[in-house]
This record gives sequence, structure tokens and C-alpha cells, in this order.
Amino acid sequence: MHPGGTFGDPGADAGRAASGDLVAPPARTELDRIRRRWAELPIAAAEQRMPVLRHLLADLAPRTVPRLLALQPPERPQAEVAGAQEVAEVPDLGPAVVVDQLSVLVWDAYAQGNGDGIPELLTAARRALS
Repeated sequence: MHPGGTFGDPGADAGRAASGDLVAPPARTELDRIRRRWAELPIAAAEQRMPVLRHLLADLAPRTVPRLLALQPPERPQAEVAGAQEVAEVPDLGPAVVVDQLSVLVWDAYAQGNGDGIPELLTAARRALS
């Protein structure tokens, strides 16, 4: 079951719009396609394809960091602020939650105004999962 309804449910997009989804519709469509494809994979195949999504997570994570850097107090040493880049490393929690991690990072990137090119990244990742 999808948070906005079931897949293929015409009312699902209306539910997202009402909930304040910041993710552009093409990116949301690709996320839904990735989620469906991932759910169809046997666990061994998912484990083999984890590098595709891990690479995508690594590409998306820095798009969410500027907010963290902007929230640092001005008196904080620059070395500590530079260390905020480490926050961008997404922990490997395995194939059971990788698509959820992807969804969160995509939403966060759009919330930061860093959504440019995300639909294309998602499309490429989805194709690599086939």
C-alpha cells in the first residue's frame, strides 16, 4: 500500500498534493516505479543491485547538507562545520529499507531547493535495476 493510495490509484496524486509533497511529479513517479521494482526482486537479486541504490544515495546526500551547515552557530569552529559533510553519509541499513532511505533523501533534496536533475538520476537508477 502506498501512502497516497494504491499503485495505479488515480486519487494517489491528489492525496500527495494535499499532504504538501515537495517532490516534483516526475521524481515521485520514478520513486514509485523504483519501489515497485525493488519489491519484486528476490532478496539475492536485491542484494546484488544494492550498489546501484547506494551510489544514488551517495549522490543525493550532499543535496541535503546545506541546511545543516546553515544552522551552525557562527562561533562554531570551521573544522567542525566542515565535518558536517560526514552527516551526508547515509548508513547502509540493507535492502529492506534502502528505498525508504531514497525517498527521504529525495524529499529532503527538494525541500532544500536542490531537486534539479533528480528525476533523471532516478530514471537511470531504475533502468539499472532491470
